[in-house]
Amino acid sequence: MGDRATVESVDKLVSRARFAQSEAATWDQKRVDDVVAAVGWACYEPQNSRVLAERSLSETRLGNFYDLYNVHRKRVLGVMEDLHGNTTVGIIDDRPNLGIYRMAKPVGVIAVASPATAPATGVACNLLPILKTRNAAIITSNPRARGVARATVSLIRRTLAHLSAPADLVQHLEITGREATQALMSTADLVVAIGGAGTVRRAYASGTPAIGAGVGNATVIVDETAELSSAAEKIFTGAQFNNGTSCSSESNVLVHHQLADDFRQELSRRGAYLCSDTETARLRRVLWPDGESLDRSLVGLPALELASAANIPISAADQKSLLVVPGVHPSIDSPLFHEKLSPVLTMATFQHFDDAVESMKAILDRCGRGHSCGIHTTRADRIATLAEKIQVARVVVNQSTITNTGSFENGVPFTTTLSSGTWGGCSLSENVTWRHFLNYTTVSAPTMRRYPDKAAIFGRHWQQSVEMIDCGAC
Repeated sequence: MGDRATVESVDKLVSRARFAQSEAATWDQKRVDDVVAAVGWACYEPQNSRVLAERSLSETRLGNFYDLYNVHRKRVLGVMEDLHGNTTVGIIDDRPNLGIYRMAKPVGVIAVASPATAPATGVACNLLPILKTRNAAIITSNPRARGVARATVSLIRRTLAHLSAPADLVQHLEITGREATQALMSTADLVVAIGGAGTVRRAYASGTPAIGAGVGNATVIVDETAELSSAAEKIFTGAQFNNGTSCSSESNVLVHHQLADDFRQELSRRGAYLCSDTETARLRRVLWPDGESLDRSLVGLPALELASAANIPISAADQKSLLVVPGVHPSIDSPLFHEKLSPVLTMATFQHFDDAVESMKAILDRCGRGHSCGIHTTRADRIATLAEKIQVARVVVNQSTITNTGSFENGVPFTTTLSSGTWGGCSLSENVTWRHFLNYTTVSAPTMRRYPDKAAIFGRHWQQSVEMIDCGAC
């Protein structure tokens, strides 16, 4: 399809979305909440979730069915809980003492670039808050997950039609290619990009306001005060979750040298295979054939298949779901300390906590800056030190880093879009939620005049003097 034909096709799609959104913009809160509840249930319903998980796996070959099914239902339910009871229509903030109130208004048409990892979940968990805020959305999906993204959109469209709501509030961009995606991004009112770094860069370069996700490479410290069994359980669970395809899965762990041997054994007992130096070298050559770029055809494969590709002798009977590789010193740039998107965990040791912090800085400066890190410790001062010194949007304490996408065991809001702040080239440094899909109108009325205390404001810099000009508000 030529340039002009592509643009015209995208324009028609956007026009349909705008027409549908103009109706949604008239809905009251009760109507909004009923629509969101129906769509949420359709996405959460066990059989629908099963079909979407099966299709995700068969189409993308990323992850495993059990985790795809469970993460989908958990995140949909978590997003629904976060949405439940929140006001997104009319006045959402009233401060009579300041003479100010704020009204929530839709953004309009939102272009969502969805990923290949957990694709049905990425689509559903973005569309629910978009509908809650009376917006329309057009999904442009990763080519590897186009079929399951389309199926998720179709499920939601059928639900909308059943409610006599405009189905075109949710559409899927059928035209393939970067040209069509760029045309959509430049025409929409807002872009949400959850794909790879290239997709996020194109979103920010589109000329349209954009929200992007950052590159993950979650790195974790286990200090000498950590409860070892608990730390090993959480790190093992996160690192091998869905074959390591989550950007929030533990990728690197820095363990106090006194705990290192016991920690390895704790991982091994849970199903980790401890690679030798020779096996690590073979695995590295397989995952990074040119020494730098990750072989995307191996992303998300089970540990057993990765081991086979690297000629590492593991049998199915061993029931190993994670490969643990020894890392050279983290200050040395090595792809082993980069994001792997596979069930591979790089482990290094440290002697002093300050050394661990510096190692984490070095790792994240090269890959994963701004995204997230974790620590297992009983010392509050070390948690504070890490939070102060590491440039990340999220520090996860005594939990798996996969909980940074939201958990029923912490207060983090559920999302599939984790922005990494300016550190990671993003416009936000928090989890993207419904609050980011609204425009706000502030209405201000006169109040009693305030007289600022200049001496208190300027402190020791204040000098009593005769005002040369009466500026009224001064």
